[in-house]
Amino acid sequence: MKSLRMIVSVLLIPCLGLHASASESDKELRIVFIAYQNPEQLADDVEPVVAYLEKELGVSIKHYVATNYGAVVEALKNGTADMGFMGPLQYVMAHSFAGARPILGEVYKGKPTYTSRIFVRKDSGIKKLADLKGKSIAFVDPISSSGYLYPMELFKAEGLVKKDATDFFKRMYFAGGDEQAIRAVYNNFVDAAAIGQFAYSLLRPEERDEVIYVGESKPLPSHCVVVRKDLSESRTSALQNALLKIQDGPDKGLLKNLYGVDGYVKVTHETFSEVEAIARDYDFIK
Repeated sequence: MKSLRMIVSVLLIPCLGLHASASESDKELRIVFIAYQNPEQLADDVEPVVAYLEKELGVSIKHYVATNYGAVVEALKNGTADMGFMGPLQYVMAHSFAGARPILGEVYKGKPTYTSRIFVRKDSGIKKLADLKGKSIAFVDPISSSGYLYPMELFKAEGLVKKDATDFFKRMYFAGGDEQAIRAVYNNFVDAAAIGQFAYSLLRPEERDEVIYVGESKPLPSHCVVVRKDLSESRTSALQNALLKIQDGPDKGLLKNLYGVDGYVKVTHETFSEVEAIARDYDFIK
């Protein structure tokens, strides 16, 4: 896993200069959102959510969209964000590096968990994971849970990948997002894509019949809302309550702006214990 550790280190380096004071301001909150597809669209989508939180919390909010997965981890590590929306692997890294705490987990399609799936074109002739030997695959990001970590665990469990994945795949790519990965399959740029199960919906309805999945990981915790280690309990509780209030009140429509989730449930670090153990196996954390 040495080469993977080097990749992760490189991904985190660009943000190392963004140091800022982690001291809490009563009148300001800093939020980082992670982009899973179109960063510009997400930046527009979250504006009503930010306005809602400013009203509920009575603070000014500064926010930005991280365009790579490493940036959201570094934002909490370096004190440039008080709160972030991120995936399970990014959370356990932020916890390991900076003591970050999870406060809510997403509920999507009625569940607080999801899976990773291996998608191929229906006309590819690929029927099972073993058929991908010598083929190309698009992952999402080296520190993506459903777009790298859990797919690799799936291939290992099937006995297809031993030590080095390049012994099985002809080529491996990191597409940078779920939509880019699923479209790489649809457009015949790669033979397969390892992505979250719901990335299928990023294709247009008329395109979806052209792809199928030939493998699925075990469930993993949904993406989560995370706060920095020393954010006060009063501010943390206020954030929890404000976000939980959305799903049961007149502002429920805002959920479509928050990655289209159904709502949230409270989570703890133990919710991510399996992700943490796998991340340690892959040298993401010590």
